[in-house]
Amino acid sequence: MSNGLPLTLPSPSGRGFPAPDSAPLIPDTIQRQIRGMIRALLACTLSLLFTAAAAAQEASRVMVPNLWDPRIRLDRPEPGPPRVVRFLTDDDYPPFHFAGPDGALTGLSVEIARAVCDRLGWTCTIQPRRFDTLLDSLAEGRGDVLAAAMNLTPTLRERFARSHLYFRAPARFATTRGNARPDLDGAALQGRRVAVVSGTAHQAFLESLMPFVQRREAANLNAAVAALRSGEAEYVFADGVALALTLAASGGEFAFSGGPYLESRYFGEGVALLLRKDDPALKRAVDYALQSLWDDGTYARLYLRFFPVSPY
Repeated sequence: MSNGLPLTLPSPSGRGFPAPDSAPLIPDTIQRQIRGMIRALLACTLSLLFTAAAAAQEASRVMVPNLWDPRIRLDRPEPGPPRVVRFLTDDDYPPFHFAGPDGALTGLSVEIARAVCDRLGWTCTIQPRRFDTLLDSLAEGRGDVLAAAMNLTPTLRERFARSHLYFRAPARFATTRGNARPDLDGAALQGRRVAVVSGTAHQAFLESLMPFVQRREAANLNAAVAALRSGEAEYVFADGVALALTLAASGGEFAFSGGPYLESRYFGEGVALLLRKDDPALKRAVDYALQSLWDDGTYARLYLRFFPVSPY
């Protein structure tokens, strides 16, 4: 249906819009800034999130993303000879992989790795390493599976085998609670003031596909949220994970508006377990385990444990 706007708008599922000629490149400095911002925000709000988890899980609006095709059924792999499967991860990127209050590794990626091991009856180790050393450690055989929140890219897919996706990071609009609406289309956003962190994929997305909004560029997410709070902006457009944590810490001041945006050229292809390409049997076993974790509800329970306010 035409809305008279100068381009085809993305649907909440991230489909049905023109792709740009190439993915915007985010400078490494900006990526590190975003990771640091999310870590700092989580350090302040993690206890609040876990305290609110039980209530949030009961709320019907909490959505667990289904990344598995119900038409595809995988056979349980043959056990093969005994082995110790070594998982690699990082310990400084909550809520995916981080050291808990007792110093033990936890997070969505870590607990999925443990659940995969339990499902397959494997003996496993989970070894924390510096984030910037993980890929080389896997390539050089110092581990067998990488369980870290790295968005897939063509370069990663060329270098490594990957499991089925177990997470995709959506982009979301957030606003003050009284302004939130379940449907937020281009007509509703026409001329609206939207705060966005400069130098990010979210800025590039708005610039290319939603030029009809009035962008209010901010140095970081905290500044963007401050613009929303002061009335300088009517919406914030940012990473859904970071916004979910912001919403959880806001005491009901803010809410999501509209649905998630999943355009892979801007927001990544998703997160999977990475493996070397020389072990296809290991990949088949991991894919079977991930599918079974979805089927029996284990994935949903883990997701709600670490995302009591869903990015979706």
